[in-house]
Amino acid sequence: MRERRKQPENLRLSAIMPALTVNDIEESLSFYRDRLGFFVAEEHRQDGKISGAVLRAGAVQLLLSQDDFAKGSDREKGSGFRLYCTTRQELDQLAEAIQSRGVELAQEPKDQPWGARDFALVDPDGFQLSVTTEPQT
Repeated sequence: MRERRKQPENLRLSAIMPALTVNDIEESLSFYRDRLGFFVAEEHRQDGKISGAVLRAGAVQLLLSQDDFAKGSDREKGSGFRLYCTTRQELDQLAEAIQSRGVELAQEPKDQPWGARDFALVDPDGFQLSVTTEPQT
């Protein structure tokens, strides 16, 4: 017998696409595309200049948008924000490949007490990323 869902239903999502406002869209595109390995799925242009892009890596999407600096050019971006990215790829090889493309890791690959292995890095605007494996059970 199937159980009926509570009404009203709880929120159910199938995906999330973080949107990061960046200081220099070209620098951020280079970082995510050329150094981390995302690919550009869409480019958004305004007055002939790139103003944003949708990036993909596997099933994950990330939106980058150029800051218009309406709130000031010196506002802090990534402080206190971290993206956790899960992969089935061999983590140490992935970290080594990213480092070989000029990215300094904030944390080398490391086993965590909850059974995952991960490494961390910081993008040009201070957004933190952790790349992690599924916890081993």
